[in-house]
Amino acid sequence: MKNRTYATIAGLSYLVIFVAAIFANFFALESLRNDPMRTITERAGVVRWGVVAFMVTVVFDVVVAWALFELFRGHVLNLLAAAFRMLHAGIMAVAVAFLPWALSATTAGEVLHYADTFNIIWLTGLFFFGIHLFLLGLMLKKPRFIAIFLLLAGIMYVADTCAHFLLPDYSKYAQMILLFVAVPSMFGEMALALWLLLRGRNLNRS
Repeated sequence: MKNRTYATIAGLSYLVIFVAAIFANFFALESLRNDPMRTITERAGVVRWGVVAFMVTVVFDVVVAWALFELFRGHVLNLLAAAFRMLHAGIMAVAVAFLPWALSATTAGEVLHYADTFNIIWLTGLFFFGIHLFLLGLMLKKPRFIAIFLLLAGIMYVADTCAHFLLPDYSKYAQMILLFVAVPSMFGEMALALWLLLRGRNLNRS
């Protein structure tokens, strides 16, 4: 296949990930955290669809890893970058497996336990995802602004995971850190997805 085809596959897969992740996080996971018992008794279907949405993100994460690997074939960092994204996808798959258990829980504490377990494993995966984004930023020389955003997003994902595990009072800084993670990640990855769809055939790696 040509670069254009791989770029289109990667770009479309990114868009699927964005949509699925938004639904899974902001409708299913947040509902579990904010109102555990009501969610599993009255909105169990949302949680089930949320689990499916998270699984969809895992599938398309693998697709993105493959498509980017083909696009950057020959680059010295290519295999390493793909490996870290695949590692993230594998860890995410393990995390998602804990969410269905929340549906059989009998107390709010149990529901939150499964949601927190998911979150801890997910955060671990984001550490490796951050390394992937950093390496991707190094590989993508142009467009330069996208590469810079990817580098910053990668650093912030790694820093956020470390902060979760190292700072006993992380909650005090959570909103600020989330902002530093979300801004470069949102702009970098969304810009990359759109650029891959519109200009991916002009990929410049040197």
